[in-house]
Amino acid sequence: MATAGVAVPKAAAGQDRPELQKAIQEFVDAGYAGVQMRVNDQRGEWVGSAGVRKLGQSAKPPTNGHFRIGSTTKTFTATLVLQLVADGEIGLDTPVADYLPKFKLDRQITVRMLLQHTSGLFNFTGEYYDDGTIVPGIPWAGPEWVDKRFHTYQDEELVRLALSKPAKFAPGTNWSYANTNYVLAKLLIEKVTGHSYATEMKRRILGPLKMRRTVVPGTSPEMPRPYAHAYYRYEDAGQWKTIDVTRQNPSWISAAGEMISTTEDLQTFFSALQGGKLLPAPLLAEMRKPHPKSSGLFGSYGLGLYVQDLGPGCVGTVFNHNGSNNGYGALIYSTPDGKKTMAASITTGDAAVDPAQVFPKALDKLLKEVFCGGKAAG
Repeated sequence: MATAGVAVPKAAAGQDRPELQKAIQEFVDAGYAGVQMRVNDQRGEWVGSAGVRKLGQSAKPPTNGHFRIGSTTKTFTATLVLQLVADGEIGLDTPVADYLPKFKLDRQITVRMLLQHTSGLFNFTGEYYDDGTIVPGIPWAGPEWVDKRFHTYQDEELVRLALSKPAKFAPGTNWSYANTNYVLAKLLIEKVTGHSYATEMKRRILGPLKMRRTVVPGTSPEMPRPYAHAYYRYEDAGQWKTIDVTRQNPSWISAAGEMISTTEDLQTFFSALQGGKLLPAPLLAEMRKPHPKSSGLFGSYGLGLYVQDLGPGCVGTVFNHNGSNNGYGALIYSTPDGKKTMAASITTGDAAVDPAQVFPKALDKLLKEVFCGGKAAG
């Protein structure tokens, strides 16, 4: 195991990079429990960690520990669908209803719309409307989620819940991030292949890339060792509580955010994807086409992938798909050729952190150091 801020043995010489260690330390100083990060670039590979592996102890997070990658799972799911498009098993602009007739979906909803979040389908984890209205879905926060964190949800149950609510907009007319799209993508993969999502993921991506530390957990709450613990802070009856949520049943988010990985495996996947090893060039180009109405903190959304321009004096465009679920956060970024990557995991602790205030600033500083040589990232 490499110690924090020190290169692994295979790394190039000269990998004592205090500016990277400082950038991850900023997350810890802002109240996060721990961070681990891996950077691969022209100087070789750097790995480091900051903070603690477990609250109340001094050991740092393992530099190749397992963590829940949250919505970074969506890039894996989209890649799997696009591989089936490449094989002629699925049509990118074919109505989803042709493959999954039992849901009686609007026939205007295509496979592309699922991957790009333009279907208009209600998000089963709840919707937030421009007028301030909130329509809840399944519990994913607060004491309600804590009480149900080991509950098993069925994919069809999540989809049926979403379909019981009004669509947010007509298919293809707008953009809105909805986990429902990626649960339908999973059901599409299973219907077309006749195999489970996990089986196809292992056969098509994890196996060929030798990603032995990446897990599609399904309903299992377990976390493979080694790992940093993750915590969830919530208010219950006027009292703030913090619990260890390392173990949780991820069926509530399914193929929209269930996977477990490591920084090394995420780097392997993203480098292979951007380097053209997983998809034919025309489909990789489709994946990278951002929707004009999807601009946000991480850039604009393609097909399971964010496209972000870091501006002048930097590397230009990077691709990413960050993720989080209660307790864990994941970052993965790459240049278009896949040769410069950054993969990281962030764990929350018991500090009162306002992610909306803290996270964007710390992320911006990190991106400046990794991709812009310390210069402004936007």
